[in-house]
Amino acid sequence: MKTVQLIYFDAGGGHRAAAQALTAAALAEQRPWSVQQLNLFDLIDPKGRFRKLTGVPPEAYYNQRLARGWTLGLAQELRLLQGLIRLGHDTMHRQLQRHWLASEPELVVSLVPNFNRVLCQSLAAALPGVPYVTVMTDLADHPPHFWIEPGQRQHIVCGTPAAVAQARAAGHREGQIHATSGMVLRPSFYRPASEDRAAARLALGLPPEAATGVVMFGGQGSRQMLRIAELLPDTPLILLCGHNRALARALRALPASAPRVVVEHTEDVAGCMRLGDFFIGKPGPGSLSEAWLSGLPVIVTRNAWTMPQERYNTDHVREQGLGLVLKSFRAIGPAVAEMVTRLPEFRQRLSGHDNRAVFELPAILAAILEAGETAPAWLPPRPLPAELTLAS
Repeated sequence: MKTVQLIYFDAGGGHRAAAQALTAAALAEQRPWSVQQLNLFDLIDPKGRFRKLTGVPPEAYYNQRLARGWTLGLAQELRLLQGLIRLGHDTMHRQLQRHWLASEPELVVSLVPNFNRVLCQSLAAALPGVPYVTVMTDLADHPPHFWIEPGQRQHIVCGTPAAVAQARAAGHREGQIHATSGMVLRPSFYRPASEDRAAARLALGLPPEAATGVVMFGGQGSRQMLRIAELLPDTPLILLCGHNRALARALRALPASAPRVVVEHTEDVAGCMRLGDFFIGKPGPGSLSEAWLSGLPVIVTRNAWTMPQERYNTDHVREQGLGLVLKSFRAIGPAVAEMVTRLPEFRQRLSGHDNRAVFELPAILAAILEAGETAPAWLPPRPLPAELTLAS
């Protein structure tokens, strides 16, 4: 039985969700692995000093900002965070080495950005030869030092051709770049619907035939959902608020002529998606991928408040013709009217969208485990094409 450690954190919901999805897929395939899901902050701060000092876990500040929509300036703060990570490198390196030596994993899979240099180097120092894999949960990297670290013995799992190009440009050889057909999503998104869609809509008070929007801003919700709901009083909506109960209460109190369903935290996001016709939200890689797999074209925004690592996603939406990109949700009314008119066109494009990444990844990891780690012949990093630098 091989020990496989999946490293995640709870800054946003996508990292833990990817770890859970991969664990479920490995279990379903009966892989001979002992899969362990480990929160990175439990490894680098096992005594919880940060939480004792501040009263909250390290991810809380970031998640609270997402919930309130306070994302302006995150590009600059990201570089500050990366500088602090570099300053704390030696301390984290020692702490992680202790963990690797005590637990002796045979494969480590990172599902987090920003910390891959210290994770990879500490593993190599403690357990030479144990392979290290980074599974990108974004459609593309946001260099430097976000997902892809030049000069590291790092396998990279990439869900788009853009990410593959970035890994090559960073100097990784072909044997360490592994392409999948998209982002890792929970297996529940692949299960057939258990009930008739029209009947399920009727049971919730939604009209069976009217175009219905699914509004979601990640696991913490966002107050932007209130503004969207106010501007769409005549549109049937399913509003997924995640863990944000205050937001759910505020949405239920809003008057509207069209029926609405307000959903707090649910494990059945896939079922909610299947009841909609289009998606409205932020351009997060997980939410977009879930919508596309569910057959929903998307309406998202790109502006100064868009998180830097998600800006490429809006380019992907435009280039692939998978939805509409707005400057502001102030234009959501006309955008929904356009979306409803163009639904047949968008559905035709999405009919060829076949993301099987969660089922492809166990085989990729099994091959890496079997081959073991070898000293790579590194290529010198090449300048990235301008469209992949994600500087804007």
